[in-house]
Formats: sequence, structure tokens, C-alpha cells
Amino acid sequence: MDLRKLKTLIDLVSESNVSELEITEAEGKVRIVKGPVGGPVVMAAPVAVAAPAAPLAAAATSAPVAALPAETPVASGHVVKSPMVGTFYTASSPEAKPFVQVGSVVKEGETICIIEAMKILNEIEADKSGTVTRVLVDNGQAVEYGQPLFMIE
Repeated sequence: MDLRKLKTLIDLVSESNVSELEITEAEGKVRIVKGPVGGPVVMAAPVAVAAPAAPLAAAATSAPVAALPAETPVASGHVVKSPMVGTFYTASSPEAKPFVQVGSVVKEGETICIIEAMKILNEIEADKSGTVTRVLVDNGQAVEYGQPLFMIE
């Protein structure tokens, strides 16, 4: 199941009076149950429900490995990492120009992007002054905590 679809379903359960939602598709089955604190708990399983922990563990271990190549050029500059999980945006609105692009000179504390988390737009500031040499994430892409977003020299 696509990550955006899963996030939409979690938001739906969180904001409604629904306490449990179960969806079965060709590639798997997802069950979202609202926890006692009010936050949803997501349980995913493949169609053959024999070993649900194996696919989840494989997905969890593959994410950091995929992030390692993006972090290797640390020697050539400073990496600005995502402080939260959410959706990355380069501008304040779709028709606005991006906060920064490759070649932009930024000052420490200057807004460089927005990450939307739980329908709240969080302005992310540069934690170092310099020139943006790389933008490592596409506009509208889901990002994880600690994921590299920009390279600044």
C-alpha cells in the first residue's frame, strides 16, 4: 500500500469517531485501531498472514541503508536533516517560488523549507550559514526523521 494512502487513512481514523478500520487490497491488509490515548495504531500484514513481522522488519532495516549513500558526501559540506516525519515542501504554496535552490546563499536561522506534519506547516530553518549545493528531496515527498534534506557548504 502506498505511503500517502496509508497516511490519509491514519488521519481519517484520528479525526473521526471511527475506532477501527481494516482494509484488504491485493498487496496486503492494513488494520488501523485507535489506541487508548486517541492516537491510531497501525498493523500491516501481507495477504498470507503467516509472518507479518518479517516484511515489516525488512522495510525498517532497508530505510536506513537507503539513506546512507545520501549521507556519504558529509565531508564536502554540512547536511541539513529533517527534524520530523512529514511531507517536504520547497515553497509556502504551490505557486510561490522555492525558499532556496541550488546556489542560494542562506544564513543560519533562515527558512529553507516547510515540512507538513499532522496538517501543521513547520518552517525548517538553516542550522548553518553557507551556499546550498544540493537539494536531496523532491517537493511533496514524504520524509523521515533525520533524513538528509540539503547540503550546505
